[in-house]
Amino acid sequence: MSNESMKRVAIIGGGAAGFFLAINLKEKCPQIDVTILERANRVLRKVEVSGGGRCNVTNTFEGIRDLREVYPRGHRLLGRLFRRFDHRQAWQWFEQHGVRLVAQADHCVFPQSQDAHTIINLFESEARRLGVEVRTGCTVSSLDELSDYDYVCVATGGQPRRDGLLWLGQDIVEPVPSLFTLSIGDASLTQLAGAVVPTPGVGMETATSPSVMIPGTKLRAEGPLLITHWGMSGPGILRLSSYATRHLADVGYRAPLLVNWCGRAEADVVEAVSVMSREGGQRLITSVAPCGLPLRLWSYLAEKALGQRAHAPWNSLNAKESRRLVNVLAADEYQTTGRAPHRDEFVTCGGVALTAVNPHTLESRTRPGLFFAGEVLDIDGVTGGFNFQAAWTTAYVVADAIASQSA
Repeated sequence: MSNESMKRVAIIGGGAAGFFLAINLKEKCPQIDVTILERANRVLRKVEVSGGGRCNVTNTFEGIRDLREVYPRGHRLLGRLFRRFDHRQAWQWFEQHGVRLVAQADHCVFPQSQDAHTIINLFESEARRLGVEVRTGCTVSSLDELSDYDYVCVATGGQPRRDGLLWLGQDIVEPVPSLFTLSIGDASLTQLAGAVVPTPGVGMETATSPSVMIPGTKLRAEGPLLITHWGMSGPGILRLSSYATRHLADVGYRAPLLVNWCGRAEADVVEAVSVMSREGGQRLITSVAPCGLPLRLWSYLAEKALGQRAHAPWNSLNAKESRRLVNVLAADEYQTTGRAPHRDEFVTCGGVALTAVNPHTLESRTRPGLFFAGEVLDIDGVTGGFNFQAAWTTAYVVADAIASQSA
């Protein structure tokens, strides 16, 4: 503990949670001394690349009935903490600090500028204005190094290996990647790289997103799909990877994958194919796609189901061939061969066990004065701004707790 009258706080990690914590703490308790310690030579790097460089700061949470839909880990704790600082307060906070936000049709919330640097500039300017010291190139490997500080807050983000967290002296849940794309060893599929379902801008008001699932489990997700040079990506795959992260890690990322390209019940797909066979007439099966699918993807699926008969007229389909088309549309099976061949994971499942912290303050149960915020905790969400919201909420709660203890 420090012997100085002014309380001193060290925040390990110069990312989203670290800066949000520092700014809120100084606003609540201006007399406190706050220092951010960042290992890298630049701060807020993850913010800069998030949301395709636009920074998906939060979500409207519209249509979310249960937080476990968007937080596979940590939903119970966040449900409690959201009563103190949720997406509505986050929106208000950013706008009160001069950043206008806008919500998209998919409920994702971005700065009106559509530029992540708007958020970065806000954080850096507010930190300077409030007198937060920021030190880069500063590695902390032991909490004993920070004995001069009254409080230590760990906001280092997700760590890929358990070894990277053991120095904290807390119970650790084994870290594994979350929010990743999947490799699929099907050259015919990957030749369609760039195809998106549903097609952006084409009847989006009535378009239905496809669904993906791992057969033999309850693991299922919905959302747009993108065919890539290595397999599949898009919000649907990213959501599935979040729900299934432990399962996929256990099976070495090799699992069967079922795709319902139409995103509809099988009976509806049967009806769609029936309508096409009645109304398609002499037009070739491959030339007219059901469910609004991209034509080149549909050609691939039709040939997968019917072979050369895919180039026959729609009105020549027999019952058996119709059934095959329904199967490929509603339950198309692939085999995953791994995660994407490059490091595109932005989120880690696992971290400091939630049982290791006080659920009201996020302070360590075993080491008073040690707090945790952001992804270093065993909290993670699906894509769509939910992970940033968890960062804002946990950082705010820690700032409030320290300010209250320092009053």
